[in-house]
Amino acid sequence: MSDRARLIYLPLGGAGEIGMNCYLYGYGPEGKERFILVDIGVSFPDMDGQPGVDLILPDVSWLAARADRLDAIFITHAHEDHVGALGHLWSQLRAPVYARVFTAYHARRKMEDAGQDPDQVQVVGAYPEMVEAGAFRVQFAPISHSIPEASALVIDTPEGRVVHSGDFKIDHHPVVGEPFDEDLWREVGRDGVRALICDSTNVFSRHPGRSESQLPEPIGDLIAGAKGMVVATTFASNIARLKTLAEAGRANGRSICLMGRAMKRMVTAGVETGVLTDFPATVSPEEATDIPRENLMLIVTGSQGERRAASAALSRGKYLGHELAEGDMFLFSSKTIPGNEVSVGFIQNALAEKGVQVVDENSGFYHVSGHANRPDLEAMHDLVRPQILLPNHGEFRHLREHARVALEKGLNGIVAPNGAMVELSGNQPGVVERIEIAKTYLDGTALVGAFDGVIRDRMKLALNGLVIVALVVDEDDQVLEDSWVQLRGLPEIVGNGADLAEMIEDELAELLPRLDDRTVGDDDKLEEAIKRVARQVCVSEIGKKPEVSVLVSRLMAG
Repeated sequence: MSDRARLIYLPLGGAGEIGMNCYLYGYGPEGKERFILVDIGVSFPDMDGQPGVDLILPDVSWLAARADRLDAIFITHAHEDHVGALGHLWSQLRAPVYARVFTAYHARRKMEDAGQDPDQVQVVGAYPEMVEAGAFRVQFAPISHSIPEASALVIDTPEGRVVHSGDFKIDHHPVVGEPFDEDLWREVGRDGVRALICDSTNVFSRHPGRSESQLPEPIGDLIAGAKGMVVATTFASNIARLKTLAEAGRANGRSICLMGRAMKRMVTAGVETGVLTDFPATVSPEEATDIPRENLMLIVTGSQGERRAASAALSRGKYLGHELAEGDMFLFSSKTIPGNEVSVGFIQNALAEKGVQVVDENSGFYHVSGHANRPDLEAMHDLVRPQILLPNHGEFRHLREHARVALEKGLNGIVAPNGAMVELSGNQPGVVERIEIAKTYLDGTALVGAFDGVIRDRMKLALNGLVIVALVVDEDDQVLEDSWVQLRGLPEIVGNGADLAEMIEDELAELLPRLDDRTVGDDDKLEEAIKRVARQVCVSEIGKKPEVSVLVSRLMAG
């Protein structure tokens, strides 16, 4: 271990995956570095891999063990995959949180919802205002994205300047929020940038990115041609899109009704923080029931197929007094995030079954991405001119491709997935250590580790079913009467018409009298013998090897 001070970068989430962004920077002698954390977001589970899980959070256990050396947490913007885990994990880190006003509004709510002190979140102005945290001096540089006040971080260190792009695109007319300022980024890069940690989401898209300001015309034309009720969904956080949709509806003589708590909350946050002005007047769902459907436009949550969102509810039937009918139109002004195709498709099929016209990004120009395509990424490289490029915010294929693009431009591109600690200082920057990184699941109100076995056991139950066996043993270690069997998630009647639970009970009735005293007197041995017989019956009769739970009640001598 050397006393030489070093600058390190360690992704804890968001590198090798899309979502759950969480990145650590450190400076100081090895093992004594002081840290800052950039973003602490969530990703969302799927029923196949994480049944019953509410959210997936980054594993901050390595940092939590060193929390006394964490000087600050910085949040780049208010998307859930950047701020959503703050309230759940802050108690393990207990460092001051810094964000710009719109992001801070949401960060404070996250803290409050989790029972933490919202005053730990401090509001910071835009570049060139600076926050000093240990050896780091950090500035929030405005950058365009699909949510207001997104910021890249300009991080000055004793080893040079680091730029953490956060999520961004090059949009000179974003409708809501700050435009991309090329002069600012030239200024940031003028005196040299040691490393650019850069969004990689759209590295495979080879056409230049498109502006939010290009959407009003095609969306307006689409709504003008609609005959029945119009419903539109998009990301609730995309306030610019909400404004575009609402203005297009109003321009075509339609009253606007927002549905979904997240959407109303975002609009309220935009108004209260001053980033959203002149949003068209809206009506409540109750008021909207009195408006002819050809004069009504609903803007609803659920663009990614969320089961409890307004889109899914409308696809199933009536919601808040409104029901879709043949001749209505439903616009998905959004991109389906990989992994959500099945749930989105389910909703779209349910809508089509009702005779509703479904319109999405495949139907025309009704959505623009909030992330930089390859030409825009290369433009960012040229403006900042870093010595080192570290791709983040992407799956492995995105990181590899972005590093390859950097190498073609003469930059040192380093692929650093979650857990790869990179030394940015010195003459040979690269990965110096690998930290074991797992995931943390929010399961109800409990935090569960990926290796704790809870989700694994739940998947086994879901896949294989459950046999519950109960029996009573007296004070002389004699089994009283027969065992009792109940099934969960297994067929009760098998192919020959027999009752499966009774078949297991019959086999156990043959087994139990033959067991020796040592087995009956030992819970573990007794349970194992019972499990073996129950599984054998199930494998023989239904071809399944279920989980077996044995409940042994022992009577005590009195």
